[in-house]
Amino acid sequence: MIDMQVAVVKYNAGNIYSVTNALKRLGVEPLLTDDAQQLRQADRVLFPGQGEASGAMAYLREHGLDQVIRSLTQPVLGICIGQQLLCRHSEEGDVDCLGIFDAEVKRFSPTRHEDKVPCMGWNKIYDTKSELMTGVEGQFVYFVHSFYVPSCPETIATADYIQPYSAALHKDNFYATQFHPEKSGSVGERIIRNFLEL
Repeated sequence: MIDMQVAVVKYNAGNIYSVTNALKRLGVEPLLTDDAQQLRQADRVLFPGQGEASGAMAYLREHGLDQVIRSLTQPVLGICIGQQLLCRHSEEGDVDCLGIFDAEVKRFSPTRHEDKVPCMGWNKIYDTKSELMTGVEGQFVYFVHSFYVPSCPETIATADYIQPYSAALHKDNFYATQFHPEKSGSVGERIIRNFLEL
């Protein structure tokens, strides 16, 4: 067992259990919580989720979790919609988000018949930077998303679908991936392990 307290933010976004299962495979018994004190005291916080941005933000605000997440000082990892909610604004529901990353989340605009939205499946990440991405340059990870974060100064990994975009972000103690490391096999496991070892 890894001796650290890892909290997973509990809110109205699905797919939290695949993240808790991925942590258990690495020897971590995660705490699934929406309690402000437990989140602030944890050694690491994961902010995962699938769902719709405006509904998720409404829930976070209603429960005071928006302020809690902004105030965290330990390493935080947003996953999928968790990455998008850490940005300034999302076109999905035209909603202001948490504003950690100064980026606008945009909807994919297909340019060819074969461009399907949502983007689903395995895709390669490249131009990796940051300790989070150690050992995964050029590897394939699993994506499911209709919205994306354009490339920006905080981009630490890039993927291509219709155009290049941010596959992962980092600013201060906040990290985020658009892809699902918990569904990305040994590569995703390496990224989660990197996060725990930051």
